[in-house]
Amino acid sequence: MLPNKLRIVVVSGTHERLQMAAMVASVGAVSGDDVMVFLSMNALPYFIKGAQQDAPAEGPVGKLLAQKNVPPFKHLFEQAVALGDAKIHPCSMAMDLLELEPAALESYMSEPLGLTKFLKECKDGQVWSF
Repeated sequence: MLPNKLRIVVVSGTHERLQMAAMVASVGAVSGDDVMVFLSMNALPYFIKGAQQDAPAEGPVGKLLAQKNVPPFKHLFEQAVALGDAKIHPCSMAMDLLELEPAALESYMSEPLGLTKFLKECKDGQVWSF
C-alpha cells in the first residue's frame, strides 16, 4: 500500500491551529505517510530559534491546551521530522518579509520553499490548511 501524501499549509499563529497542524503532521508522519508542511505568515515567527512558544488562544480549548500540559506544537513538529521523516519548510516570501535567514530557524526545518514549488508538491495528495 502506498503512503498517503499529506501537504499541510500553516498560516495561522493561534495555539489551536498550530497544535492541530502539528498533530496531523506528527500522526501522519509516524504512520508512514509522506508529510510536507509549509509554514508561512503568522505561523513562521514561532519557529525562530528561541522564540516564545506560547501562541495566543482563539478560545477556551486553546487555554486548556496550555493548562493541561499537552505536548507543545513545536515538539510535535520536531517529532514528525525525527520519527517519520516529515519535511517542514518555511515560506521563502515570509522569510524575506521577516528578514530571516535559514540559520535563524529551528534546526529541524528544511530548506525554504516558494509557494509555486510547494503547490507542485501538492499534486495527487491531501492538502490541509490551518
